[in-house]
Amino acid sequence: MMVGVLDAECSLATRKSGRKVAKKTSKQPRRRVAVSEGEAPVPEDESLAALRAAAAGCRRCPLWKPATQTVFGEGPDDARVLVVGEQPGDAEDLSGRPFVGPAGKLFDRALEELGLERARFYVTNAVKHFKFERRGKVRLHRSPDPSERAACRIWFERELATIRPHVIVCLGAIAAKAVFGNKFRLMEERGVWQTLPDGIRAFATVHPSWVLRQRGDDARHEAYANFVDDLSLLRGVRLK
Repeated sequence: MMVGVLDAECSLATRKSGRKVAKKTSKQPRRRVAVSEGEAPVPEDESLAALRAAAAGCRRCPLWKPATQTVFGEGPDDARVLVVGEQPGDAEDLSGRPFVGPAGKLFDRALEELGLERARFYVTNAVKHFKFERRGKVRLHRSPDPSERAACRIWFERELATIRPHVIVCLGAIAAKAVFGNKFRLMEERGVWQTLPDGIRAFATVHPSWVLRQRGDDARHEAYANFVDDLSLLRGVRLK
C-alpha cells in the first residue's frame, strides 16, 4: 500500500517543486466557513500551519464531538523522520499535543537512551481525535474503528505530502496498517526495515502504551528492552 499516493481531493504534490505561492496582498480577516457533518475545511495552503488549522474544524467522523480538540502532529516541516502513533490519549486530548502522556514519556526515555533528539522528528497520530468511554471521572481509551481511521486518513496523507520524510516509524498496529496496509502483522514484522512503493523506508514497532500495559516488572522490562532495540534502527538514519 503506497501511503504517498493521494487522491485528487488531498493532493499536495506541488510542495518543494520550486514554484512560489503568491502572497495575498489584502489583509482582510479570514472568513469562517461552516463545516457540515461528514466534511472538513479546505486548508488555505499546503503548510503545516494551514493543515493544522483546517484539521481543527474536521467533522468527517463523529469523534470530534466528545473530544476536547483535534491533536495534530508537531515537529519540523522538513523532518527526515516521521513518527506516527495510533491516536491521542487523555493527556494529549487535554493539551492538544501528541505523545505527552505516559506513553509519550516512555517514548522520550527510549530516544534519550539511544542518543536521539525527539525535536528532530515530526510526531503525529493516524487518528487525530481521542476516542474514549467514561467510567466515572475516568476516560478509558477505545480503539477507533475502520471507518473512523479512514475518515481521518486525509490528514495523515497531507502531513506526508507536506513533509516528504525519508523514514517513517510506526508505533502500534493501527499506525502500521495506515502505512503498510491491513495485511501487516505487527508482532511478526516489527523491527524490520521495509521500502514503500514511493521509496520511503519504514519500520514498525509496538506502541509504548503496550509496553506499559505488560503485567509484572520482568515482562515490562523485556518489552521495553525490545522496544528500544527496534528504535535503535534510527541510529543509522541521517537526521539532517
